[in-house]
Amino acid sequence: MIGAGTMGNGIAHVCALAGLQVALVDADREALDRGLGMIRRNLGRQLAKGRISGERLSATLAQIEAGTSLDVVAKADLAIEAVPEVAGLKREIFAELDRIAPAGAILASNTSSISITKIAAATGRPEKVIGMHFMNPVPVMKLVEVIRGLRTDDATAAAVMELARTLGKTPVEARDFPGFVSNRILMPMINEAVFALMEGVASAEGIDTVMKLGMNHPMGPLALADLIGLDTCLNILEVLHRELGDDRYRPCPLLRQYVAAGWLGRKSGRGFHAYPPKPAE
Repeated sequence: MIGAGTMGNGIAHVCALAGLQVALVDADREALDRGLGMIRRNLGRQLAKGRISGERLSATLAQIEAGTSLDVVAKADLAIEAVPEVAGLKREIFAELDRIAPAGAILASNTSSISITKIAAATGRPEKVIGMHFMNPVPVMKLVEVIRGLRTDDATAAAVMELARTLGKTPVEARDFPGFVSNRILMPMINEAVFALMEGVASAEGIDTVMKLGMNHPMGPLALADLIGLDTCLNILEVLHRELGDDRYRPCPLLRQYVAAGWLGRKSGRGFHAYPPKPAE
């Protein structure tokens, strides 16, 4: 598992919980420690709710080894990348994974919008490269979008679909178009909510309440953007706007302003809503 951030530690969590041996890798030791801490806390919540036993919690943690070097990929059957939504960074990582990983290993990206075909072109095994887009929070959400690049072979797709089921997820195959299914539909809704806020149509609380009570959404679009991360939303919208060439995906200026200010949502303590620090657990 490459990347110990919100998505990476969540994917490592569900893989280890399913009994798989997991190597969690991040170049930043502090990020790695935060990721491991989040896994422990999320397993603790599952224990408190009676969803797992203490023995299973201990066994799950024992399945995870953590480090800062990609060399562990040399013994992997599958590598999943979950680094920020920057195409150049992902291509660099995939070129390195291709160099280190065994010839038959599958290389998967948790990208939420970037072309799998472009990522695969950085490797010598494009038939073994695939998108495996988990939803946030990974331990809770059931969907995995499985995205085949232009050259992804049937065996790779079948193996990843089966793995998703093993993890207790429901896989849905999507074609390699910008944003795939989930974000091509979700991000314009979030973006329009930000435009409504910028134009003073209603407050952030009002916009979210309308969508929750009027449309039966479990979470309003602005609160959801805060959960995803406003920087991630901006990155996805920029990909959609650039790759599809359609101004309906043009990021709202207010979204750009919040990201520039460092108001990134829950992870920074402030986004469209405020998130006071919680007491230490």
